[in-house]
Amino acid sequence: MPQLALEGDRFTYGDYRRWPDDERWELIDGRAYDMCPAPTRNHQQMVLEIAAQAHAFLRGGPCEVNVAPFDVRLPKTDEADDRVDTVVQPDIAVICDPQKLDDAGCRGAPDWVVEVLSPRTAAKDQREKRDAYERAGVREYWLVHPTDRTLMIYRLTEGAYGRPEVQPLVGETAVSAIAGLGIAWPSATTEVDGPVGP
Repeated sequence: MPQLALEGDRFTYGDYRRWPDDERWELIDGRAYDMCPAPTRNHQQMVLEIAAQAHAFLRGGPCEVNVAPFDVRLPKTDEADDRVDTVVQPDIAVICDPQKLDDAGCRGAPDWVVEVLSPRTAAKDQREKRDAYERAGVREYWLVHPTDRTLMIYRLTEGAYGRPEVQPLVGETAVSAIAGLGIAWPSATTEVDGPVGP
């Protein structure tokens, strides 16, 4: 099991599918990351606010909004599912190509991913997951910093993210390139417990 794994151990989606349903894990380049304990209530409230606005805006169109837990398999080439070594659960994933969706979740890069940082996952979200999303071709990646009240937006240009656009969360509307969707931040943004950062 992953909790007994050594640093060098590597897993695939084939392994992942055999693990207990009551445990949450992510795989990035074969390395297992424990997703427990569950996020804080404030973290989930912010995810809900963003997802609700995105869903209302995109409803009736080709794009589908999904919230964690929702498996996104990111194959490196055309390997079979059981050989895929990167499986993540973004806080919010927007997929505009229905061919990528199946009963297991999504295979391939979502168009837009949002991660709300929490102290336990911030380093992974800002490094390993960012690199995995960039490599897979996620068109837009948002990192929401609740305690710093900032948003970092990475947009894929010529296969790379480059420097992020940084915006304040309070009193601003952040616009996604996905269908011109704008997210209006509430005047009093909720915060997660404790500092976040790499």
